[in-house]
Amino acid sequence: MDRRIKTAATACLLLAAGLAAGCTAGSSAASGSGTATPDGSASPTRAARGEGGAAAQEAVRAAYRKWGLKPLATPPAPPATKPAGRKAAGGQVPVISEIPTTRKIVFLTFDDGAEKDPRFVTMMRELRIPFTMFLTDAAISADYGYFKPLQALGAGVQNHTLTHPNLRTLGAAAQKHEICGQQQKLKEHYGSAPRLFRPPYGNYNEDTRAAAAACGMESIVLWRESMQITNMQYQRGDKKLHPGDIILAHFRGPSELKGTTMTEMTANLLRHIQEQGYTVARLEDYL
Repeated sequence: MDRRIKTAATACLLLAAGLAAGCTAGSSAASGSGTATPDGSASPTRAARGEGGAAAQEAVRAAYRKWGLKPLATPPAPPATKPAGRKAAGGQVPVISEIPTTRKIVFLTFDDGAEKDPRFVTMMRELRIPFTMFLTDAAISADYGYFKPLQALGAGVQNHTLTHPNLRTLGAAAQKHEICGQQQKLKEHYGSAPRLFRPPYGNYNEDTRAAAAACGMESIVLWRESMQITNMQYQRGDKKLHPGDIILAHFRGPSELKGTTMTEMTANLLRHIQEQGYTVARLEDYL
């Protein structure tokens, strides 16, 4: 692993409770409550979850059993008009921690890319869970190909800088280099330039927002919860998921998860979601 990424990951695990897995967290308006009632509308997310035939749905249920999980509900069809991502006041890039919705849906995001566990690819192919990847070049450059099967499953490839610095310690030009440089790398290797940007550690300032806009970003994406090994860290005092929450996890392996694999961590994450009555939707369908 690149020394900068390893150092950042170690720092992540040492942050005080209330911060999210090595990142400070943003905040936005609270959401209401509701249910993730399936309906008959078609979408890439719903298709990925096996809608379209009894045999396909049974295959997904069997996959959940294989991984020791209970099935999540099929997410609702995404809205015709995306409810988030509009320009903030003054035309600035908006900073988003959750999606405004009353549906009991949450959104999964995985950061960095240091761990390249082939079983995670198998898990996501079999469970058909939508998620978004915020990738750092220093973490993925040894094996760009690992992430292509995940992209082919529908996982979004988004920007997490070239080298994972604390952007607040950099000047405007250096921030622009980190963000625009990663745009070029990801477009080169994955075919299109990202629309979404996540600053390392959740740290940003007005130079970051200006650089993100200059590099073509539509939104800065933070989070509401972060997955550790067996438990989630919550920003809210009730320690519960809320409709539209964005959840942070990482591509991390046993050396950083105290012997736990990435697939085991992800299974724990999905159990938390299922036990609280939520399901998972695709972030790019809403943002």
